[in-house]
Order: sequence, then structure tokens, then C-alpha cells
Amino acid sequence: MNLKERAKKLKTDIPAVFIAMKKKETPVGAKIIAGLAVAYALSPIDLIPDFIPVLGYIDDIILLPALVALTIRMIPSDVFDACREEAEGLWSTGKPKKWYYALPIMAVWLLIVFLVVKAI
Repeated sequence: MNLKERAKKLKTDIPAVFIAMKKKETPVGAKIIAGLAVAYALSPIDLIPDFIPVLGYIDDIILLPALVALTIRMIPSDVFDACREEAEGLWSTGKPKKWYYALPIMAVWLLIVFLVVKAI
């Protein structure tokens, strides 16, 4: 599978992970990681801002697919297959952007700033 096919699959897997997060058949650990993956995917703020050359896109290229892949492995395959079918075309008009999904990212940045200021 080439990079373009993987990116397209990721666009359909994120909504499926979002749906699987709400199902009671999904294990608790998978729900936690799914929540992180969906929050990061929908957050308008990145952990590493995109304007930083090279590093800004690494989190989008590595972190998000890794979180989604880990979540998919933790969800039973029959449950996730049903979620994939349900997610077909869910975000066809584009992913929703919600500012409250940025709160975990902002919390990480505030913690980093606090630790740096405390160290100085």
C-alpha cells in the first residue's frame, strides 16, 4: 500500500475510530487511546506547530497514524468493521473543527512552559 492509499484509508479510519469510541463493545483502553487520537485529529492546534520546518509535519505523519493504528489493534475486528461501514462518508464535507479538542494540546504546552520557567 503506497502513501496515498494509506492517507485515504486514514481519512476513513478516523471517523470509524470516533464511532468505535462510543460503542460499549470497545475495550476501555481502546476508548482512551481513541479519544486521544480523535481529539488530536480534530484539534485546530498541533503539538508541534506546522510552521516549524520538517518537525511541524512529523507529528501529523507519525503521531496521528500511530494512535489510530494502535486503537484499531485494540478494538475487536468485527466491531471496527461495522464502524468503518457506518463511517463511510461521515466527514465527506471535511472534518469538523472544534476548539475544545485543543484543550489537551494547550495543556501540554502550558506544562512545558511552566517547567521551563521553573527551571530558569
